[in-house]
Amino acid sequence: MNTVRNIFKAKLNNVFGMIHVKPLPGTPLYDRNIKQIIYTACKEAETYMKCGVDGIVVENMHDIPYMPAKKIGPEIVSSMTRVCIAVRQLVPEHIPCGLQILAAANEEAIAVAYATNFQFIRAEGFVFGHVADEGYMDACAGKLLRYRKSIGAQDVCIFTDIKKKHSSHAITQDVSLIETAKAAEFFLTDGVIVTGTATGQPAKPNDVAEVKKSVDIPVLVGSGVTVSNVHEYRGVDGFIIGSHFKKRGMWQNELDETVILEFMNSLR
Repeated sequence: MNTVRNIFKAKLNNVFGMIHVKPLPGTPLYDRNIKQIIYTACKEAETYMKCGVDGIVVENMHDIPYMPAKKIGPEIVSSMTRVCIAVRQLVPEHIPCGLQILAAANEEAIAVAYATNFQFIRAEGFVFGHVADEGYMDACAGKLLRYRKSIGAQDVCIFTDIKKKHSSHAITQDVSLIETAKAAEFFLTDGVIVTGTATGQPAKPNDVAEVKKSVDIPVLVGSGVTVSNVHEYRGVDGFIIGSHFKKRGMWQNELDETVILEFMNSLR
């Protein structure tokens, strides 16, 4: 798709900064202040723009414990829409924005992205079922791509986590990471994301390199990238970074502008 080329601008090592949206309405940690949630997300977007990242990903990370997609309420979708509209108004059109709605609310994310002029989503459970910490997660590629087509959102790219973090893959232990990446490519994903075993845990460099050699679509590293290990992944299409850009390297904390600038300067 032309959209994929627009996201990566025909270059490698693109940096996507994570905005971890504060707890949304209906979730256990919600503090009954939607305006503050939007303000904080916009403030983080401004910080990322100031530091020169290549793109932004918005995610409802603070909505712990996560619910399976079929139980995601309209209050989550509508709140994420409000946040994404506000972020998109701040971020220049040429800077790509993506989103993820946990857990595996991929159709909902497609709808929000389409309505708010976001360029991509991060999808869970695209190919091969597995057991996540929210419960069993079935494959969704066929249903998801048909939904995207039905609402005219073909320009919203889908970047897929393979052998995703926070999950058990015992039921597919005979299917390698490479085979999973190839299956996702065959099922028409626009890109694949390789991670470690949990948030903030680094992916194995050899795994990333092998996936990059095995598919002809963009490959991103989706967890554990830091200024000290980024050189081990050079040559991939992108990095999705959250924890490292936060104070003390903890995803729950505020952004640390000094760390972001150090990372960007080191990479360039």
